[in-house]
Amino acid sequence: MKKLSKFLIIVFLIILNPVIVNSAEILQIKSSNTILVGDQNRNLTIGLFCVDVNEKDELEATNLLKSEFPRGSKVKIKPFGSKENVLLAKVFNIKGTKEMTELLVAKDFTSKICPS
Repeated sequence: MKKLSKFLIIVFLIILNPVIVNSAEILQIKSSNTILVGDQNRNLTIGLFCVDVNEKDELEATNLLKSEFPRGSKVKIKPFGSKENVLLAKVFNIKGTKEMTELLVAKDFTSKICPS
């Protein structure tokens, strides 16, 4: 009986382990192409990959991102490189259904000029 209960506990922990994951969350959207995310022990500045918003659309684009990705939203990050200590990445909501760059392209705030 002890072996069976040990086995069930191990199986239970293996199954639950991938579910209990600490993901990054939005701490601040600084501009239409720069955000601050954090996890349990560090903060990271992220520049959105391939985003170049016109100055006249900057405020509206930033507000769009803030409305779709409010502070505290859980996100996934797909890095593409770095520039001047800023990680260049695409940022998706935790379900993977929304991506920040695609939102800006859909509203014609920026044009997609880089590969996926």
